[in-house]
Amino acid sequence: MKRTPLYDSHLKLGAKMVPFAGFEMPVQYSMGLIEEHNSVRNNVGMFDVSHMGEIFVSGDSSFDFLQRVTCNDLSKLQIGKAQYSALLNQNGGVIDDIIVYKLEESRYLICANASNCEKDFEWLVSQNREKADLKNQSSSWGQIAVQGPNAKNFVQKYCSKELKYFECEEYGGNIVARTGYTGEDGFEIFVPAQKTAALWNELLQAGVLPCGLGARDTLRLEACYPLHGHELSEEYSALESGLGWIVKFSKGDFIGKEALQKTFERKLVGFFVLDPGIVREGTPLFDENDKPCGFVTSGTKTPTVNKALGLALVSNSPKFAEVRGRKLRVEITKTPFYRTSNPPPRFKD
Repeated sequence: MKRTPLYDSHLKLGAKMVPFAGFEMPVQYSMGLIEEHNSVRNNVGMFDVSHMGEIFVSGDSSFDFLQRVTCNDLSKLQIGKAQYSALLNQNGGVIDDIIVYKLEESRYLICANASNCEKDFEWLVSQNREKADLKNQSSSWGQIAVQGPNAKNFVQKYCSKELKYFECEEYGGNIVARTGYTGEDGFEIFVPAQKTAALWNELLQAGVLPCGLGARDTLRLEACYPLHGHELSEEYSALESGLGWIVKFSKGDFIGKEALQKTFERKLVGFFVLDPGIVREGTPLFDENDKPCGFVTSGTKTPTVNKALGLALVSNSPKFAEVRGRKLRVEITKTPFYRTSNPPPRFKD
């Protein structure tokens, strides 16, 4: 099991450690998940996301390569900006959802999901007919996400200028981006591995509450941000998964394009549970005729919304979820479940 540069820091803070994506990670600290969740919603919190992957792509052919292997339109990405995108297989399934940061004219950083990073890198190498320079430097970097409406007050000192949402810069040996995965304003700081603990301690002493994976999951679920292995998979298409808004058919050829040019019956929806109980990932769903119509991809009761809710991939409108032999009524609702009063754009193209 791998450990991030902050492993010892988590133990000192009394974190409950669990295995996640091949790492020992903090699921929560002594304050508990609800307090951590609420701190991010109302003030500020920070997460160790050093398990995420950092893949650097550079060289004269880097643009042509990335434009072909990602589904969003990289031509819209300017230096100092970030773009949400995805790597798709030939069937249009999602190998991984990623953020691409344009650091210089021919130099990019891909932030990959922890459980997919090595697979992503091997796949990128196998597709590299343009001969771009690819480096997986994940072991050399830590990453701290500082999230919440007051995040800027704690992170601005680590920037040379005020970053707008989905902007980034290299400064002081770090890469700082105004991005996040909570539905609130926030920043993600890529920091050399050997300096990660010092930055974490500075933020801790400044009053930023440490938060674990449990709160990160409830926050992202309220905001309806997808999680690979749940809402996203190689087994179902980017369009079924709700990523149609980042699939740019007009940009030219890209891997998975042909497979996506058809009609898909299933779609991702949000729902509330109307009866007492919580509906978890994998729970089967049934329509008004009691016929199977899909399954739950993520589900729990979240602190801010204070309701049992979830996301599901369905071919028809679900009316019931089957939980341990019981039928619980569910109702499709508009998403996201939560939107901050001063929301950042969900993602930038």
